[in-house]
Amino acid sequence: MAEDNTVYIGRKETMAYVLAVVTLFNQGTKTVVIKARGRAISKAVDVAEISRRRFIEKAKITKIETDTEKIEEKDNDRTVNVSSIEITLEIEE
Repeated sequence: MAEDNTVYIGRKETMAYVLAVVTLFNQGTKTVVIKARGRAISKAVDVAEISRRRFIEKAKITKIETDTEKIEEKDNDRTVNVSSIEITLEIEE
């Protein structure tokens, strides 16, 4: 189940996710978590940086967590490592 303050990064344009982050902050959310896996990790970093540098200058990155999951491919009998990142932005007042 998705939390109300979480933005999951996928295949959309970067600015679509920036808009989601900015919208959450404008609705009164004090903390937004940006999550991504695999190739979307670099886009998650871009979203966090664009959001806080251009739009919500009060926002600070308070936590960055990385992880690696082992995922078994169904077609092949092998295991693949998939990295993930979780970036927490908070507005400090």
